Amino acid sequence: MAIQFQYNKTSLQALEKNLKIRVRALPTIKNKESALRVEVKKAKDENLKLEQELESRIASYDKTVALWGEFDLSLIKVEDVKLNVKKIAAVRIPVLEEVIYTIKPYSMFNSPKWFADGIALLKELAQIGIEQVFCEEKIKLLEHARKKTTQKVNLFEKVQIPGYEDAILKIKRFMEDEENLSKSSQKIVKSRQQKLKEEEVL
Repeated sequence: MAIQFQYNKTSLQALEKNLKIRVRALPTIKNKESALRVEVKKAKDENLKLEQELESRIASYDKTVALWGEFDLSLIKVEDVKLNVKKIAAVRIPVLEEVIYTIKPYSMFNSPKWFADGIALLKELAQIGIEQVFCEEKIKLLEHARKKTTQKVNLFEKVQIPGYEDAILKIKRFMEDEENLSKSSQKIVKSRQQKLKEEEVL
């Protein structure tokens, strides 16, 4: 990205202002990037933990898998999911508040005794599964924000700041050269005038 400028004081002042803004903003953006990196790692660890918990819960009920054939899956249903929004490193993240279930009435006498435990187990598994979905969404949002922040850091550090510094240097050199030329031409004019005066006197 080439920085547009003109060889004059106005352009120089504008470039210096833009450079100052970027130099001042860079540490803040870098801090945001490192905070996002930490949050992404935490979210990934949390997701892995939920995944392992879900797998271990399912594995622990493998022995009772035959009983699940008797279970009426329509007894329990996820009715609603209440969520909130939390800001993590200036990124809006959905947070699971509560899972609302609907449990269909069933006969405690005509149904197997373990149905109550089955409903409780399904609630737990659904809770973990839904938490995992939220965690995966959190990872996506944080990753996206981290990538954008990293791009901004790179843009400032590797493109814009060096570009502005280079442009400022070019303008300053041009203006110095112009000033030197002006002084030299003034000296030449002065020495010619002096010479003419001296010739007139003779």
